[in-house]
This record gives sequence, structure tokens and C-alpha cells, in this order.
Amino acid sequence: MQMDNQLPRKKVPGFCSFRYGLSFLVHCCNVITTAQRTCLNLTMVVMVNSTDPHGLPNTSTKKLLDNIKNPVYNWSPDIQGIILSSTFYGFVIIQVPVGYFSGIYSTKKMIGFALCLSSVLSLLIPPAAGIGVAWVIVCRAVQGAAQGIVGTAQFEIYVKWAPPLERGRLTSMSTSGFLLGPFIVLLVTGVICESLGWPMVFYIFGACGCALCLLWFILFYDDPKDHPCISISEKEYITSSLVQQNGFLSSLPYLFAWICGNLVGQLSDFFLTRNILSVIAVRKLFTAAGFLLPAIFGVCLPHLSSSFYGIVIFLILVSATGSFCLGGVLINGLDIAPRYFGFIKACSTLSGMLGGLIASTLTGLILRQDPESAWFKTFILMAAINVTGLIFYLIVAKAEIQDWAKERQHTRL
Repeated sequence: MQMDNQLPRKKVPGFCSFRYGLSFLVHCCNVITTAQRTCLNLTMVVMVNSTDPHGLPNTSTKKLLDNIKNPVYNWSPDIQGIILSSTFYGFVIIQVPVGYFSGIYSTKKMIGFALCLSSVLSLLIPPAAGIGVAWVIVCRAVQGAAQGIVGTAQFEIYVKWAPPLERGRLTSMSTSGFLLGPFIVLLVTGVICESLGWPMVFYIFGACGCALCLLWFILFYDDPKDHPCISISEKEYITSSLVQQNGFLSSLPYLFAWICGNLVGQLSDFFLTRNILSVIAVRKLFTAAGFLLPAIFGVCLPHLSSSFYGIVIFLILVSATGSFCLGGVLINGLDIAPRYFGFIKACSTLSGMLGGLIASTLTGLILRQDPESAWFKTFILMAAINVTGLIFYLIVAKAEIQDWAKERQHTRL
């Protein structure tokens, strides 16, 4: 009779663990920064009112009080467009430097100070609007850079905090905050503007960001082995499951996706302006490339397990070629229903978020049941979903404004 000398397996903390709490904290950071970025899209409606003349003798007391609570500015449509787009200038410019330096400097400090800066600038936007439009543009541009730091540097967190079999769940939980933020903004901004005035929208989201910044500096540590509150069993589980990664290599897929996304926009418009392809042909071409190429490169990944550089290259290709959809299905709603593009985008984003949550859960189940060939099955499933979705899109896609989305003018006799 042989004695079993194996030690009992330690129970690893699951969903109610510190690493999932950390992922939720990052989720909240993404909610706040996205809310700070998008709230101006709604408040602009009450901030600008060029059709209502000021200073008329019969202006009511209620109207005057409302102007105090909701200051109104004479910004032209061109100025409004510059203000709304200024955030993206800072966001785009900062991507490459952040992708590089996030693997060198403290992620805790980078995200913490960037979140603090974005929140303080949110508090400053109402007084900046009173001083002059140039100050609003500067605040928004710098705020976009700060939010770009938060959005990009956070992926470095999971190099040391996410076990390989849980990366999908942890990252999808945190990045889903980018999708919840606009929902919250749409839900509460109108109510706040009506009851408290549009400046309170920026004050509330800015104050929430400052409070969250304090929690960030208290609760987050760059490395789990340095954290004083994490349990020993969870710390051992995380550190033993990770291999050493390079921050710069981890950022390369996002860098090339950004480069490819910008090139796609230029190329799609080139085809249209030169009348090389029709609108529907351009949309279908880039959608097909954005669905098929990641599927092909993904299926090849499990066969490259012996080649480190091969895996890195194909991971970059999967991420970069997926951005081809920016010239296809992702803006097709603007072709068929420009009046309802915001609503269509919100619905598609919500369905995408649900798909991401389902995919991460399903991947975890596949990895648990069959560790040997799990990744091959996962990428095959991804390819099958991509091809199925692409076939459906190629059949039903349109590029002309639909009848139900056309503006109808009613005339009276």
C-alpha cells in the first residue's frame, strides 16, 4: 500500500478576491474618465443658445435666474466642434509615449496623477467657460491627454496582477467601464442640468474623480508582492502563475492598432473621394478585412507556441488588423441613419459589451475543462463567430440613408 504524500491543494480566492476588487477599481476609473469626457456633448445643448436674444426688456425673472444657473455662451458651430474634438487631440498624441513609459515608470503614479489631473480640469471647465473659449479648449485638450494616460497605462497593471487564465475576465471587467460611463452620463446629465445647472455636471464628475483618486493611491500597488492587504494565498497564486513580461512588448499591439486605425480612415476616404469604390463597397471591404484577418492570425497563434517572437508578431497583427473595422461596420450607422447614429452606436456598444462579458466567461470555462487544447478551441471559436458575423453583414449591409431615418417636413395649408 502506497501512501499519498501529496499536500492538500490550497483554495485560491476567486471572485471575492483582491485582484477582482482591483479590476473593479480600474473599472470605476474608466467610468469616471469617460463620463468626464462625454458629458460636454450633452451640456453643450444648454451652454449654447444662439437663437435666444439676451437682454430683452421683457425677459422674465425666472429666465434671468435660469441664466445664472445655466450660463449661456454665443459659441458658433465651428467653435463648438473645436471644443468637442479638442479632447481627442490630447488623447491621440499621448498614446505612443504612454505605451512606452508605462513599462518603465510606476503605473500607480501615472494613472493616479492622470486621474487627478483629469478631475481637477473637469472642475475648472465651468469657470474657464466664463473666462473665454480658448481656456475651455486648453482644458479639454490637456484633459484628453490625462484620460489617454489612464486608458492606456492601465493595461500594464495586468502584467503583474492577472494570472494567465483570468486575464480575459479581469480586463473585460475593467474596460467595460468605458461603456458604462456614457450610459451614466446620458442617464443623469439632463436631470442635473434641469435641477442644479450644467456647471454641476462637471463639478459632480470632477469631485467623484478626486475621491476615486484618493482611493487609488491608498488601495493600488504596482506589484502584488508589495501590497500589505492581499492574502498570502492570493499573492502566491498570482506570482507563481506569472512569467516575466516586457512592458514595451505588451504595448505594441495597441500601438500598431492605433497606427492602422488612422491609416484605415485615410484610405477609406481616399477610395471615396477618388470614386474608386462606392460607399457600400468600402464598408464591406474594410469590415471583411477587420473580421477575417484577426480570425486567420488568431487561429495561427496556437501553432507558434515554440516561437516567442512569432507569438508577439501575430498578437500585434490580430490587434492591428481588427482596427480595419473602423472604416467599415463601426461607422456604417452614420451612412444609413445619421439622425439616430448616437442611439445606434449605443445599442451596438451595449451588445458588444455583453458579447465581451460572455466571451470571457466562456473562455474561462474552456480553459478549465481542457487545458491542453483550450487555446486552439478558443481561437477556432473566435474565427467561427467572426466569419458568421461577417457573412450576415455582407448580406444585409446598406450604405444609403434608410426611409425610416429620413427627415420629414410637414407643411400646413
